[in-house]
Amino acid sequence: MHWIDDGIILSTQKYGENSLILHALTRKHGRYSGMVRGGTGKRLRGIMQPGNLVSLRWNGRLAEQLGTFSVEAQKSSGTLIFDNSLRLSAASTVLALLDKVLPEREAHERLFEATCLFIDYLQQDLEVWGPLMVRWELGVLSELGYGLDLSECAATGQKTNLRYVSPKSARAVCGEAGFPYRERLLPLPEFLKETTPEEGRKDIDIRQILEGLRLSGYFIQKNLLSNYTEESLPARERLILSLGRQLDKSDG
Repeated sequence: MHWIDDGIILSTQKYGENSLILHALTRKHGRYSGMVRGGTGKRLRGIMQPGNLVSLRWNGRLAEQLGTFSVEAQKSSGTLIFDNSLRLSAASTVLALLDKVLPEREAHERLFEATCLFIDYLQQDLEVWGPLMVRWELGVLSELGYGLDLSECAATGQKTNLRYVSPKSARAVCGEAGFPYRERLLPLPEFLKETTPEEGRKDIDIRQILEGLRLSGYFIQKNLLSNYTEESLPARERLILSLGRQLDKSDG
């Protein structure tokens, strides 16, 4: 049997002398793995880079087998990703998270499209792709059944002055209800209260981006990575540290 689909390369690992095991997020077939013969050779070396968009043809005698991939280039993201440390950390985080938490061979077409969009937006300024990364991570949580409810206050039901998120219920909390418990709640950044991405780009600074990443990161760790005993997303930690240093410099 075989199929043809678009895929984002998530990771590769050497297999034998000149082959690779390719892990990819495909548009219609979900996260899929397969062997690429000659994957370490000169012709394919530049194509087989994490973040690249490729055309994939999977072949296998049985559906449950590992199978083999034939790979053709579509869009390369390598230069964009490796030229900037913040972008590299962000892209590495996104790819590693997908590789780690998505069930194999389960279609997530909306998530595939959102990931392609995020990688495209990495060429823009941090004030654009930073909030988009937070939204993307919240989208992953929602796609896997752990979505946050930021539409109204969990305590009062009001839709205005939302200031916090409860780490227990993953629901928004308004300023009045949350103030006495603010030390135990997570800050809700302004751009997540807006209804459109265009509105969310107004006056977004590093502090808000860090708040958003810490918010999404808390629930990723709690709901998606809790079964891992060692550091699961080191690139994400590097991104947080780098943004924190930038914030300290601007405050100083």
